[in-house]
Amino acid sequence: MAGTGTVGTGPLAGVRVVELAGIGPGPFAGMLLADLGADVVRVDRPGGQGLAVDPAYDVTNRGKRSVLVDLKAPDGPARVLDLVARADVLVEGFRPGVAERLGVGPDECHARNPALVYGRMTGWGQDGPLARRAGHDIAYLALTGTLGMIGDPDRPPPAPANLLGDYAGGSLYLVVGVLAALHHARATGTGQIVDAAIVDGAAHLASMIHGMLAAGGWQDRRGANLLDGGCPYYGTYETADGGHMAVGALEQKFYDEFLRILGIADRAPAREDLARWAELRTLVAERFRTRTRDEWATAFEGTDACVAPVLTLREAPRHPHLAARGTFTEHAGITQPAPAPRFSATPAALRGGPARPGADTAEVTRDWDLPGPARDGDIPGPARDTPGPGRAAKGD
Repeated sequence: MAGTGTVGTGPLAGVRVVELAGIGPGPFAGMLLADLGADVVRVDRPGGQGLAVDPAYDVTNRGKRSVLVDLKAPDGPARVLDLVARADVLVEGFRPGVAERLGVGPDECHARNPALVYGRMTGWGQDGPLARRAGHDIAYLALTGTLGMIGDPDRPPPAPANLLGDYAGGSLYLVVGVLAALHHARATGTGQIVDAAIVDGAAHLASMIHGMLAAGGWQDRRGANLLDGGCPYYGTYETADGGHMAVGALEQKFYDEFLRILGIADRAPAREDLARWAELRTLVAERFRTRTRDEWATAFEGTDACVAPVLTLREAPRHPHLAARGTFTEHAGITQPAPAPRFSATPAALRGGPARPGADTAEVTRDWDLPGPARDGDIPGPARDTPGPGRAAKGD
């Protein structure tokens, strides 16, 4: 159901965001801002590209509103700039130079709104030899060394969905940058460009590992370290029914509890003896294969052994802890993660389902005080900059 209104309950209530439609990390960043209370207006292209799913199920567009604008039409850029004049933030995920060619680059936007935070989301960044080259999550991770850290040393590195690059190294860094720049803009009246590149974020995520590498505490190869599956008491193990258990018994007291419940305390070689890690791993693996996943989950329940069953996406929302916290929620028949993190004074809330392209034109026209009547799903315009309710006019 489209049409979420502008009233948010989270800490970003009152913040206006223009999101130029794309796929991947840009929409996820917009979703996070909307989850936190921002009024996010997504500018969709007529017949534009989206995920290969029904838009009704694209939860990365939840809580937003959508208008249709053809940026290649003669009046398209001016329509977007009318929105920009009333916004606090713009988010775009084009290749470098595309927004400028379309007439909605930083110069044009800051001419209309000097305090605008202009967020740019790309894989390679706005400059550098690869800046204009196509790419996807897995390639960005590959060049940063992050992908090469993951997986079995005897197999190629696995693709970690698009979570580590697009969303962790991309969306989250874009949102951090946007919020920092928004703080600066509100203090000084001066906006700026936030250049969020997945290669930068993915590299930054590995900061601790780089420190360990420099100190000699990390080997630059897979499956040979404490946190990459090389350690037999930090990894996953198959159970009798083909399920898996995750083990993270790093500290001595947790490790002792782990061995006790597993029933191998009297046979396990010293954990500090790296030369016998393979022997310890074999012993642990053999033991886990004697029971089903759920039987082991019951055995470790309520302990500090730092062991948990590996659940599927459909199983996770039913786990008692996640259910008690409300980690997942349901809206319009779609089970999905609830907004995160949580705030004591300004709690965030899921305010609506995925925005349908062009469905909210009339609402946005009214709420953002855009001039002229809505027509055929497009936002009206172009028009002169008119201040919205409670807002000062920002340049022209």
